[in-house]
This record gives sequence, structure tokens and C-alpha cells, in this order.
Amino acid sequence: MRALVVYESAFGNTHRIAEAIAAGLREQGEVTVTSVENAPRRVSADIDLVVAGGPTHAFSMSRRSTREVAQQRGAPHADPRMGIRDWIADQRDRDRHATFAAFDTRVPTRFTLGTAAASAARAARRRGFPTARPHGFRVEGYEGPLLPGELDDATEWGRRLASEYGDT
Repeated sequence: MRALVVYESAFGNTHRIAEAIAAGLREQGEVTVTSVENAPRRVSADIDLVVAGGPTHAFSMSRRSTREVAQQRGAPHADPRMGIRDWIADQRDRDRHATFAAFDTRVPTRFTLGTAAASAARAARRRGFPTARPHGFRVEGYEGPLLPGELDDATEWGRRLASEYGDT
């Protein structure tokens, strides 16, 4: 199995989740982890699984304006120019073999109105990817940190993804 993990992270929490997911995936294959700014423009045909995620901003994937707000709030890793939304939108001429699994980081609320992972999965389906069920990871407040147990949950989710979709 070959997997590509692409993440967008403003405060570092989503990056940590991406690395934990990759650790679970690596138990069954080769994994490349990259920030969205450095991600390949197109998913190559030899990739079996794409795992992509970012923080939930305004009940969805980030936009340039929400990344600018994060940057103004002191996010050390926020890049207003590129996010997961933009990267998925660029996926046009690609092999439809890879399964797409979306994740996000989010502040737990009583009611979930929308998440970056659900939005990313919908966008990926529109681009022709078969999709896995999206997954969310919880952070405490806007800047984090991750809630206890979330890194372990991410590693386990990576294992499940590799097991279920690694041989597509």
C-alpha cells in the first residue's frame, strides 16, 4: 500500500494528527506526509490512499479569509494562500484508483453543524475519488491543544484505513 497524507495546520494540532495517522498507516505500507503547501499538484497513479485534513473553520474547510484570521490570531503555521479546499479543487486529471479519507480538527460542541472533514469528503467525491467515512479529532479551544487520547485515536484510525483501503 502507498498512501499520501496531506494536511493543513495553523497551530500545529492538525499536523500532529496527520503524523499519528501516518504512523498507523506505516504499519502496512509506505506513507508520505506533507503540508498542503508542499503537496503534489496531482495525486499520482501509484497512490492507493489519500488522507487529507485540516482544521474546521466556520463549519467547513478553511478559506483564505479564515486562514488570514488565524494568522492574525498568532497561528505560526497559517498560510493564507493555500488550504485543503484549494488542493482538492486542483485534483482533476488523476487516476481514480485512490480512496480519499478526510479528517479534521475541531472544537467539540453540543451540536455539529458542519466540519472540514465532511466538506472535504464531499469535495473529493465531486472530483471522482471514492471516499472513506470522514473522521474528526478534538481540540480544546481555537488554538488547541489536542484533547487527551486524540493522537492514539488518530494512529488507530490510520491502522483501520490501511486495513480497509490499502489494497484498493
